[in-house]
Amino acid sequence: MHNNIMAAGSRDRPPMLATGRYAQWRSRFLRYIDTRPNGDALRKCILKGPYTPTIVTTPAVPATEDSPAVPEQTTVETVMNMTPENRAHFESEKEAIHLILTGIGDEIYSTVDACQTAQEMWEAIERLQQGESLNIQDVKTNLFWEFGQFTSHDGETIESYYTRFYKMMNEMIRNNLTVATMQVNVQFLQQLQPEWSRFVTIVKQQHKLDEVSYHKLFDILKQYQKEVNELRAERMAKNANPLALVATAQTLQDPYYQSSKSHKSYAPTSKASLPTRSHATTRYKGKEIAKPITPPSKSASEEDSDPEQA
Repeated sequence: MHNNIMAAGSRDRPPMLATGRYAQWRSRFLRYIDTRPNGDALRKCILKGPYTPTIVTTPAVPATEDSPAVPEQTTVETVMNMTPENRAHFESEKEAIHLILTGIGDEIYSTVDACQTAQEMWEAIERLQQGESLNIQDVKTNLFWEFGQFTSHDGETIESYYTRFYKMMNEMIRNNLTVATMQVNVQFLQQLQPEWSRFVTIVKQQHKLDEVSYHKLFDILKQYQKEVNELRAERMAKNANPLALVATAQTLQDPYYQSSKSHKSYAPTSKASLPTRSHATTRYKGKEIAKPITPPSKSASEEDSDPEQA
């Protein structure tokens, strides 16, 4: 598009200066000048300044028998006594000024128009564009920094995230900044909130990031917005009851609770180790058979105490 602007009407008028394209415009403008019939004279007006008439000195003529002596005379050079080359240079100044003013935009027109000669205009354009180039470089640096720092906000929808990312990328394109498709897609995906991680993995598995656009990735991810909202709600619900989390943490760290739990876990072992409670023996056909006995009742205790039963 910029090339079309600069080349528009190039047969009848000079190329137009586009923002951030001074180097290209300068080259194209001088090439256009060279195509004019008086191209050499125009170039001299633009690069070296207008032709300044000089003082012409007419040497003295000595007297002769037929004529008296003529003293040395000095006159200002005029179009009539200029050489053809100097006359072309002199007459091309107004045309050079017209061509320069025709090739620039309104944003710098008043500044350039205040200059007196084509050369002053040419140098003024260069100064203005060099300052603009510095500003453009600052803008590009800031845009690259913004691209590297871009991230989603907590609780932000995928539509809002995509819109902000889209505006940033458009601004980079407008300033002639190009980033590889792979790098753009990676930045778009990895800066989403943690709730999106599962779905980002799905996208990476199903698509080659160097072949699709981030617009396509957005169309895919927005289908999972409902699931992401549910995951986000669960996280917020957990964080909304901090007292329960503190109580759980204190329970796990309470030394009394730990010692009590430890005591209970070893109690059955110590009880089972008592030999009088574990087994009783009886004789049957000359062999001892171990059999478990039930806890003694009151009547059993009385029988054990009776000497006749023994």
